[in-house]
Order: sequence, then C-alpha cells, then structure tokens
Amino acid sequence: MSAVTDAVPFSTLIRDASHEQHTEAENSTFMGDMLGGRLGVDAYTRYTEQLWFVYESLERHTERLATDPVAGPFIRPELSRREALGRDLDHLHGGSQWRDGLRPLPATEAYAARIDEVARQWPGGYVAHHYTRYLGDLSGGQIIRGTAEKTWGFARKGDGVRFYVFEGIGNPAAFKREYRASLDAVAVDDAEKLRIVEECKRAFALNTAVFRELGTAFAR
Repeated sequence: MSAVTDAVPFSTLIRDASHEQHTEAENSTFMGDMLGGRLGVDAYTRYTEQLWFVYESLERHTERLATDPVAGPFIRPELSRREALGRDLDHLHGGSQWRDGLRPLPATEAYAARIDEVARQWPGGYVAHHYTRYLGDLSGGQIIRGTAEKTWGFARKGDGVRFYVFEGIGNPAAFKREYRASLDAVAVDDAEKLRIVEECKRAFALNTAVFRELGTAFAR
C-alpha cells in the first residue's frame, strides 16, 4: 500500500479512489432532475436547507482546528459558507423565519453527525469531508449556480445562489491547485492517507443518501 501512496500524489490518489462514489453522487436522480429543470424552486430550497446543516457541522469546528497540524492548512476563511447560505435561505423563504423550525432529513442528520464526530476525534477524517465539500463547491457547484440562475431567475451571483459565490477567491483554478498541493503535503503517514481516502468515499456515500431522500420527497 505504501508503494501506491509513494508513487502517486495524494491529491490524485484521493480523487481517483473516490471517483466511483463521486460519480454516483453526481448522477443521482434528484440532482439530475434538478439540473435538468424538471423540479421547481421548492426542490432547490429543500436542497439548500440540507446544506445548512452540513456546513454548520463543518464550520463550527474551524477555530479549534485552525492550529491542528493536519486539518489546519485547509482552514481558509475565504471558504466559509454559512453566512452566504443564511442569506440564500432568507431570500428563498422571504425572511429569516426558517431559522426557528428548520429540521434536517434523517440522511442529512447522519451526514452532519459524522462530520461532527471526525472533527472532534480525527482531523484526517475532517480533511476528507472538507475536501469533498469545498472543492466540489468550487467545481461542480458552479453548474448548480448557473442552472439556478437560468431556471429560477436568480440574479447572477446574487441572493439565492450566494452559497456558490466565493468572493474571497479571485482565481478558483489557482486556489484549487493550492488546495491539492496542501493535500499532497498533508502531515500524515501512508496508512493514515488510506484511512482518509476511505472516509472520503464515506462522505460521498453520505451525500448520496441525502440526494436519495430528496429524490423520494420530490418523486414525480
């Protein structure tokens, strides 16, 4: 196993090893229907609500993990999404009343709980979840933004899609290169790298489970 991790940059290993799970998440029925314009803005709203719980779990631990030798290099304030998500949900709900009664789907609750667990106990596992979320937001997330703007009439990079707008990142391609360089330099041994890869697969599976429940809720 160590020969594999020695020969291949970790950023490549984690991408390639989780490709199957990543593809399954991208090709979920719910996401396909939403991106295909076959669902209404209510489905997009429900999806955005689920993201709120995921990013609450990801970002409530950042201050503590910022000094961690493994997770710390990935904690970048320009990635923070909670404020943007709050603005989007205010817009989608016509006010802040959603904050009082919002509840996660069971799959979302499980996803957020796993992020909390690794954030408290295992910085390498937190990195796996950080990678799957934020690099996805900077990449495929931009397709979701474009679809939302076109399908439901949101202002370009405005309220409703601010989650996908990283105002502090002027050059997303360069930022992603820097992020992958941080992965390649992550301060763990080969066995831990393989554990992180497995957690990355688990993160995609948890995300797919959320899509599955959303798909059931919006079955046509």
